[in-house]
Amino acid sequence: MLNLAFSTNAFKKTTLEEAIETIARIGYRAVEIMADVPHAYPPQMDTSRRLAIRRRLRQLRLRLSNINAFTLFACGDTYHPTWFEDDLGKRELRILHTLMCIELAAELGAKTVSLQPGGPLIGTNLTRRQAAKRFANGLNRVLPAAKKAGITLAIEPEPGLFIQTAAEYIQFKKAHFNGEQHLGMNCDLGHLYCAGDDPAAVLRNMPQEIAHIHLEDIAPSRVHQHLVPGKGAMDFPSIFAALKKIGYKGYVTVELYPYETTAAGVAKAAWDYLKGMSHGVMGRLAP
Repeated sequence: MLNLAFSTNAFKKTTLEEAIETIARIGYRAVEIMADVPHAYPPQMDTSRRLAIRRRLRQLRLRLSNINAFTLFACGDTYHPTWFEDDLGKRELRILHTLMCIELAAELGAKTVSLQPGGPLIGTNLTRRQAAKRFANGLNRVLPAAKKAGITLAIEPEPGLFIQTAAEYIQFKKAHFNGEQHLGMNCDLGHLYCAGDDPAAVLRNMPQEIAHIHLEDIAPSRVHQHLVPGKGAMDFPSIFAALKKIGYKGYVTVELYPYETTAAGVAKAAWDYLKGMSHGVMGRLAP
């Protein structure tokens, strides 16, 4: 069974409520919520709105696949503030944001919160060792809250950032959090493909580290540009076979954030393609 979800970060031209309605209407049975403007930036989510969102998800029979805490446009940009800024105040903003996202996940019923992998090293004077130490120090600040809430923090490797590949994720975790059950990987399969990994092999070789999955297509050039599934070179049959082999029971969230003006159309196209593609390998999509 493939628990297919769609991320609201493609719907930045609409409200969170409108995005949820559209995603449910297409047929997805789960949704990833972007914990940032204009959707669910925690300081702007008062108690009544959180309750209303949870109630509407329940009415739509829509599960929550993940809280996406990667970006912080509310007080920065796609990557900034990072986990290893020289400015302690900016680092503190990232830590505080993550703590609020953990609280939001617990209140809305998500089991994972996905995080940027430290941030970009370009533009800094940090060595990898220095960046790793600052990133680990920040994670140590937020892990107690995640454990208390039963939330897994999911580091998302991305091309051009501190952690790009599955091997770099493993190296970081073994060095600083070996055996930590509440720290895993948000396995963005397109990102791994861009960085030179074989996504299906990563799934087969490290299933115990996969907390949540992002999915999109990528061009044969492996340039980091999210494409609608079926428009690139990703080997989806091998990916679905690997998911079946490891008995993955978690969520696979389609992430197509570049398509803000055509979000509903690409969400429907992805649903139609992936539903058909996965049928022969994994059986019918989970209801």
